[in-house]
Amino acid sequence: MRQYGLEPHHSVVDVGCVSGRLPAQLKDHLQSDYLGMDIVPDLLTYAEALCKRPDWQFRKVDGLTIPAADGSADFVVFFSVVTHLTQEHSYRYLAEARRVLKPHGRIIFSFLEFAVPAHWAVFDVTLNDPNPDKVLNEFIGRDAIAAWAEHLGLGVQAIHGGDEDFIALDQPMRMDDGSVLQGSASLGHSVCVQTKAQ
Repeated sequence: MRQYGLEPHHSVVDVGCVSGRLPAQLKDHLQSDYLGMDIVPDLLTYAEALCKRPDWQFRKVDGLTIPAADGSADFVVFFSVVTHLTQEHSYRYLAEARRVLKPHGRIIFSFLEFAVPAHWAVFDVTLNDPNPDKVLNEFIGRDAIAAWAEHLGLGVQAIHGGDEDFIALDQPMRMDDGSVLQGSASLGHSVCVQTKAQ
């Protein structure tokens, strides 16, 4: 987010904040409004306790609306959210994100795509899972992203493949397997950055 202009005075809406992984990283940097949304109350309670920011909001939501005023956010982010929605629902959520964005604000979302060979493993697991209530893992093509942006009046600032080392690291990062990343890293999921011109 900092690579795409996040400043301490910016306001952030985090759709699908779950247990607070993102706000925990932002709590000492972000001095302005933060709204974390999720469908699981226990995760929101945990995230709120983790961040210790009484000025921030953590809200349980149902449906595909964002409980924020028109033109109120500098960033709306969806990390590992549209991967678990139908494309129709993703489009509706992006329309909501556009509504709450300030002019020149940014939407950042992660997604799965067949163009990244490593994402095939997710598709393969989903394909072979016999559970009728299995987790939805939706793949999105870049042509769909371009069409959505056009119809929503958004610009696509950047798309980074899930295997592309585009995240600048300001210090080495030790992974769970003991390996150390330096210089830059990938997110694993592909990432799209969209902008609202006006």
